[in-house]
Amino acid sequence: MTSAAPRAVVADDERLLREQLKTRLAAAWPDLQIVAEARDGNEALSLADQLRPDVMFLDIRMPGMTGIEAAREILALPDWQGEIVFVTAYDEYAISAFEQGALDYLLKPVEPARLAQTAQRLKDRLAAKRASGAPGADDAQLDALLSRLVKLQQGMAQPAGGAPANHLQWIQAAAGATTRLIAVQDVLFFRSDEKYTRVQTADHEAFIRTPIRDLLPQLDPQQFWQIHRSTIVNLGAVQAVTRDDTGRQRVQIKGHPEVLEVSRSFAHLFRGA
Repeated sequence: MTSAAPRAVVADDERLLREQLKTRLAAAWPDLQIVAEARDGNEALSLADQLRPDVMFLDIRMPGMTGIEAAREILALPDWQGEIVFVTAYDEYAISAFEQGALDYLLKPVEPARLAQTAQRLKDRLAAKRASGAPGADDAQLDALLSRLVKLQQGMAQPAGGAPANHLQWIQAAAGATTRLIAVQDVLFFRSDEKYTRVQTADHEAFIRTPIRDLLPQLDPQQFWQIHRSTIVNLGAVQAVTRDDTGRQRVQIKGHPEVLEVSRSFAHLFRGA
């Protein structure tokens, strides 16, 4: 390691997420230079080999080679001395697999305070490496941790039926002249009309052009139910299901005034209501 400004590569298949992380890194660690971006694990590995950055920020789930697979290859590069930070939307990884502290992680959406902590830890590790000339964490420890991550990822990717789960995690939606990046888990419900589908969260609404019929297969069926030809609801957002004077079921949403109608063809979903 040299005393030059630290250099980093950001790898994520979502452009908006890369831009968000770069913006927050600029605030949390002004001296850090983002020298390249990667859209998948293979590209991240290639850039790591070519550029030898001080830090690799790797999204765990990327097409082709995952972030975990890329990390294993990167750590095996001759004379690799950089740091690796995983970026993930799944806190199961963070809770169960990062307790050893050999690698760091950030949860999406990346919070500035958490990023500041990670930046300081990275600065300390890089400074220690420069002072001692040692590579840092023990290779066997890192390999054991990555093996655990691989097993966790494989387990999470295989639901009970055995088919791979590839549910939508993020939505790019328009809110006026602004494009919002919305975590699907934060969506209370989707409602569509002839041209747009409304994406409603606790704090705001935005719009996408994807119709309900195309959106539904992309969502986790354990979390999102279609309750009307034009409506999908997040089960975690349901406060109560009631019946009106005509026998029609209505879904009340936690912390939101709108009441959603359940059409008769979907009434069986709430048999006890």
